[in-house]
Amino acid sequence: MKIVIVGCTHAGTAAAAQILKNHPESEVTIYERNDNISFLSCGIYLYLGGKVKRLEDMFYSSPDALEKLGATVKTKHNVLKIDAKAKTMQVADMASGKVFEDTYDKLIMTTGSSVAVPPIFGIDESKVLLCKTYEQAQEIYKTAKDNRRIAIVGAGYIGTELSESYANTDHDVTLFQSHDQILNHYISKDMSDRAVDVLKQHGVKVLLNHRVTGFTGNDDGELVIETNQGDFTADLAIVGTGFVPTTELLRGQVEMDKHGAIIINDYVQTSNPDIYAAGDSCVVNFNPTGRSAYTPLATNAVRQGALAGLNVFGDIQRYMGTQATSAMQLFNYTLATTGLTYEVAKQSHIPVERVVFEGNWRPSYMPSTDPLTIELTYNPENRKVLGAQFWSPHEVAQSANTVSVAIQNGNTIDDLAFVDMLFSPNFDDPFNYLNLVAQMAVDQEEKAGRTKSRVTAVGDWAKQNDQSLNDQK
Repeated sequence: MKIVIVGCTHAGTAAAAQILKNHPESEVTIYERNDNISFLSCGIYLYLGGKVKRLEDMFYSSPDALEKLGATVKTKHNVLKIDAKAKTMQVADMASGKVFEDTYDKLIMTTGSSVAVPPIFGIDESKVLLCKTYEQAQEIYKTAKDNRRIAIVGAGYIGTELSESYANTDHDVTLFQSHDQILNHYISKDMSDRAVDVLKQHGVKVLLNHRVTGFTGNDDGELVIETNQGDFTADLAIVGTGFVPTTELLRGQVEMDKHGAIIINDYVQTSNPDIYAAGDSCVVNFNPTGRSAYTPLATNAVRQGALAGLNVFGDIQRYMGTQATSAMQLFNYTLATTGLTYEVAKQSHIPVERVVFEGNWRPSYMPSTDPLTIELTYNPENRKVLGAQFWSPHEVAQSANTVSVAIQNGNTIDDLAFVDMLFSPNFDDPFNYLNLVAQMAVDQEEKAGRTKSRVTAVGDWAKQNDQSLNDQK
């Protein structure tokens, strides 16, 4: 079978590797516009901040590696047109300019996404940069040396992480966000407030509710950032206002959502049975809502890509969907999230309640510990866990993975309240903090008269026991 993969960052790399692992006899051709594959754009801020010394280390595969597996990899080749009915495509060799045709039996679309370029006047200014690709990362690193005042437009993951990196390298950073919080859709307003406070403590000027409307220059050679709340000046601006799917090649040939993202079934197959899609070019099945959503994350891409590599040979393994589990280290804090926030659940018309745990990640009688905040959301009608967010100086990101599994499996707050977890004072209390926050939710439901099973106040017991041990000391 002849399989063509269009685009080769995360999803395309995973698809090719999976195909050639299970079916090395397959004829696999990969077309990629860039001269590289598998670039981790999340590593840009690590490189900028000096945590990663070589930007090239952000590649986890290469054309040579895939060719050794048996693929034909054609970098610097741009697919110009696809005829899904005829199973043909028109391709341009970007080096020679030659245009030729190719055919396929099965097609895997992993064309990814591009930076959502907002309709801002002057966004093509030379002092305004985008942030996603390897080439853009090189430019950002190069310009950081000669520009001290940096404006970052958009406070998603990339914008927030870049703010930290620039602040850590003695830059004057201003972060513009059009909403009243950062990382909207991923964290709650309360969690955003905590993160914003930390950014400000480290010198980042965070301007919420500031919508950038234009970029111009002034007589002093400065970049002027025009907003709905006045003008600001900087030496350089980085725009990170989200991503849009790159799917023009199949527009009108397969079903897409309102974002232009390709709609897939449970086997990552499009409405055309011979075309599969994975990564930022397509939707995800978002388990907390039971609906499709556009959530461009590398974790989704590699899983969908591997599934495309399996299911192109038949309906072999279902796509489990996603909880959009993610995390970041912000200065000395861990921020992790999975599933739905309270606000997003409300907007999605899903019944929702929340509880907030404030405590320590391990007992206070230990030589050291750190505070931990958990916000847990759940559906009061069926008691299923909907989401959780974590904030602590301690590394608690793996707990978001645990809650992700609970959401995936349809577990309730009653399940999470008593699920078996290890105990050692080195790591936690007799009831792990995930048990405790779920027990808070069960108690809240009991007080509201929505009792399913009575739970004793073990959270209070744990705190009393902790204090008792301190008194004994």
